Amino acid sequence: MADKSIADRVGTDSGPEEVEATHASVGAPLSDALLIPVRPANAFEETVGRLLQIIRLGVVAPGGSLPPERELAGRLGVSRDTVRESIKSLTEAGYLTSRRGRYGGTFLTETPPTPRTEPAAVDQEPISRAAIDDVLRVREILEVGAARMAATRTFTAAEREQLWSRLTDLRGATDADYRRLDSRLHLAIAEAAGAPSLVGMVADNRMRLNRMLDQIPLLTRNIAHSDEQHEAIVIAILTGDAESAGAAMATHVDGSATLLHGFLDEV
Repeated sequence: MADKSIADRVGTDSGPEEVEATHASVGAPLSDALLIPVRPANAFEETVGRLLQIIRLGVVAPGGSLPPERELAGRLGVSRDTVRESIKSLTEAGYLTSRRGRYGGTFLTETPPTPRTEPAAVDQEPISRAAIDDVLRVREILEVGAARMAATRTFTAAEREQLWSRLTDLRGATDADYRRLDSRLHLAIAEAAGAPSLVGMVADNRMRLNRMLDQIPLLTRNIAHSDEQHEAIVIAILTGDAESAGAAMATHVDGSATLLHGFLDEV
């Protein structure tokens, strides 16, 4: 009953058919915002990076399919050979699998590598206090602003339902899925701000943030508290309360900052 009363407050009153159709399209707008042309000097590396973003940040769920090679090449502004080599590399690394036949294509593996089992990238920054501060300050600028801006916009019924469904998915997440679904909600809030380039900036910051969050334990009480904060943010956005949306996001970001500094600051 609690969920229904909250949904009534934000106006997510779509019927079963409309809700089903909305869920079927979940993820498409976010992938559109992230799959934008790469820089030609590092076309292969940036193609791999873009694909990793939509995998690691939960834009496509485990078992879900990537767009066809031709579409990826067009969106990213690279050759199909570059896309093919990128997919091959991520398949060998355990992120993707290919299927042939009428219903074939490229799909995320059901159990992709976890951050702790991935080989460390040679260009990864050390997790220092300065690095934590940089990530968190950029996050506050981007995400508090996104929440405020989103609350000033008018949404269709489908858009309202989609944002609410992101919140609902996260509240029922297992520990294994929590980071992915948390990232997906925050990207959806960035998308709701109505500035497509913002989604890419939030995604870049989120990749850095998640690398740090993956080094600290998931605390049951913190997850429950985060759920409450996420709900407050989404309700403020959907009821058009920009001041409350920004304040709730700022509080949420500050809570993450406290935990990261507590666990990861050098003694």
